[in-house]
Amino acid sequence: MKRSINQHEIYPIGLGCMNLSHAYGVPPDKRQAERVLLQAMDLGVNHFDTAALYGFGKNESLLGDLLKTHRQKIFLASKCAMTGVDGKRVIDGRPETLKKTCNEALQRLQTDVIDLYYLHRWDKTVPLEDSVGALVDLIDAGKIRSIGLSEVSAETLRKVNSIHPVAALQTEYSLWTRNPEIAVLEACRELNIAFVAFSPLGRGFLANNLPALEAINRLEINDLRRSMPRFQAEHWPNNVKLLTEYIELASEANCTPAQLALAWLLHQGDHIYPIPGTTNVAHLEQNCKATEVKLSADVIERVERLINQDSISGARYNTATQQEINTEEF
Repeated sequence: MKRSINQHEIYPIGLGCMNLSHAYGVPPDKRQAERVLLQAMDLGVNHFDTAALYGFGKNESLLGDLLKTHRQKIFLASKCAMTGVDGKRVIDGRPETLKKTCNEALQRLQTDVIDLYYLHRWDKTVPLEDSVGALVDLIDAGKIRSIGLSEVSAETLRKVNSIHPVAALQTEYSLWTRNPEIAVLEACRELNIAFVAFSPLGRGFLANNLPALEAINRLEINDLRRSMPRFQAEHWPNNVKLLTEYIELASEANCTPAQLALAWLLHQGDHIYPIPGTTNVAHLEQNCKATEVKLSADVIERVERLINQDSISGARYNTATQQEINTEEF
């Protein structure tokens, strides 16, 4: 059931490594992170996704320390143009910055080359051609093997692909975030570009594993979901109401809620690669088994009718973050 990105055979479900170092409260200790990473490999996962931003370099260092002896077995993806500077998140797409970030990433990852290197955000203060040109220079220098884009529109994807072939586009896609269905999902199919779906479990919502569902404010202070409208008091109660029927549908399909969400994504196309993140080995094992789940046409139709852009309450990002991205919106 392998799929392919830039001629590399990839297990259909990868591992998003962000929450091993970043964004969802206190990250696990290195020993627990190691268990997750090595168990992922044992389960057949070979697509590992990180970024300079995650833990402000700590996540790349984590992967470098733990996976360096397995480097030839894995497909390694990282990102530039969004990093930590003096403890703050900064978007900087200047060519000199991107090349510096890549050199630092290679050192942290303890490798000579990164298989897939994304422009994490399009810095709109820098001509897109300049940022892409820097990535092409990195390919020519043998430091990266292919170019990826994150959170951009179909129009932007086509523009960049006309400059240099794009191997993958990464953006949020799940039952509760359907924006890619407007245009970019089909553009990837037409251009033979891999579509990498981050947050395929709706940031935990579709896995039904959020703590105290009736009291989302119990999330840790530094959990980024606190800033997202869908998790706030105005919208959260409306979204939670959908879970009862959703969980029943998962039971009917003989799978967990998380497996239902992942199996649905895999059903959307052979060019789609979900990269759920987890700090829990048991959840990791369940996620990987989603490749074995067969969904009936009836279950697919009912789950799509239940959870979609019209039934979910609230935007996926707050206004400030929304202005930083370039995706199509309903």
